[in-house]
Amino acid sequence: MKKLLGSMVIMLVLIGSTTAQQPEIRKKQYNLEKSGVAIQGYDPVAYFTSQKAIEGKKEFTTGFNGVTYRFASAQNLQLFKADPARYEPQYGGWCAYAMGAKGEKVEVDPETFKIVNGKLYLFYNKLQTNTLNYWNKDEAKLKPNADKNWTKFVN
Repeated sequence: MKKLLGSMVIMLVLIGSTTAQQPEIRKKQYNLEKSGVAIQGYDPVAYFTSQKAIEGKKEFTTGFNGVTYRFASAQNLQLFKADPARYEPQYGGWCAYAMGAKGEKVEVDPETFKIVNGKLYLFYNKLQTNTLNYWNKDEAKLKPNADKNWTKFVN
């Protein structure tokens, strides 16, 4: 019994330390401005509710596990607070195509996005290179690769 109790205490400590590290890992690995703001200040909820990229406002700001998000309205802020994981961009807000193709963190254009199975994916789109087009051509292969590659940054 003492052995079982000791094992349970160790497990709880490990779980607690992992949870405590999560905001620090997120701050280090996510695509954030120096101020800690994600998605270059764009509203993560608007991608879902308006189907377009809308810049957030400073007065509608919240933090979630070390990452700061801005919102276009108080309503979007409340939707996010009710279910933050639903609205956060995949791969820490880095380019989904680059994560899938090379396992690299590449900047994005917040106005170039796709929602797949209720998840937000962002893409690089500069200098006549729109990686969303490449993603669409091979999404079935790129998405599982990106999922796997992203774990290298957050685990």
